[in-house]
Amino acid sequence: MATINNSSSESNQSESDHVQVPVYTSTSQLLEKLQGKWNSGKKQPYPAMYSSIFGGITLDPAMMVIPIDDHMVHRGHGVFDTAMILDGFLYELDVHLDRFLRSASMAKISSPFPRSTLGSILIQLTAVSQCRKGSLRYWLSAGPGNFLLSSAGLPTSAFYAVVIDADYNQCKEGVKVVTSTVPMKSPLFATMKNVNYLPNVLSVMEAEEKGAFASIWVDEEGYIAEGPNVNVAFISKDKELLMPFFDKILSGCTAKRLLQLAPKLVEQGLLKSIKTANITLEQAKSSSEMMFIGSSLPILPIIMWDEQPIGDGK
Repeated sequence: MATINNSSSESNQSESDHVQVPVYTSTSQLLEKLQGKWNSGKKQPYPAMYSSIFGGITLDPAMMVIPIDDHMVHRGHGVFDTAMILDGFLYELDVHLDRFLRSASMAKISSPFPRSTLGSILIQLTAVSQCRKGSLRYWLSAGPGNFLLSSAGLPTSAFYAVVIDADYNQCKEGVKVVTSTVPMKSPLFATMKNVNYLPNVLSVMEAEEKGAFASIWVDEEGYIAEGPNVNVAFISKDKELLMPFFDKILSGCTAKRLLQLAPKLVEQGLLKSIKTANITLEQAKSSSEMMFIGSSLPILPIIMWDEQPIGDGK
């Protein structure tokens, strides 16, 4: 029978009684507290944010917040996407914005603005941020208003965007990966870029615990799926560029761009062919080259999978 150690419980209760929780009745007082966190003299990682809640752009990181009753926060009812910033320019914004709106439609979230306005907001935000290299991440939420499950009674959806200043450099060193034991998302949710990334987070944590960079999902039929937030591609020993079908995984914008550019390598004789296909675990591990593909990478070599070298392991 389980017992409760009353003396320990009373001791812990006594200690907690001494914690004095401050109550902020003044907005200026709270704002000063929030700004104190960011006024360290270091370069701010988030130079600008847009919020449809206050209808504009803020350059103050202390004000880059969203309401606690936003359904994206407490119900996960939201979608997002990301575009890279290179030399101050947004890379492939249009294709990312198209996917963003497809995800929103699947999630049954209506945009508060037409597509052209969303694009204009994102371009203005990037310009104001003066960021030369980084990423632009943006969200469409069912919106704030209550803590219910349904979004039916909410006043309006909400659009948020933030510029992330980061020096993304092409990694030339190969990384190790493992096969994920975390169940992958169903096709409905995997093909919709929504904010529910717990499986992705757990799969990365699993990989890190095993000394690897990331993990790879294999579907129920034994075919290669994707990484936690990246696509995966292979070059076979016959010089074929292979990529998994997009029917059960997220349609990566960078992966699709690679498929558009790769025919030039066929013309040059560097590749024999290019195709999307069902790829078995055995086929994948016997490839001569393997790589992750994603906006922030854009290509990352993989040299080892489940402690087995890929190709020559270099």
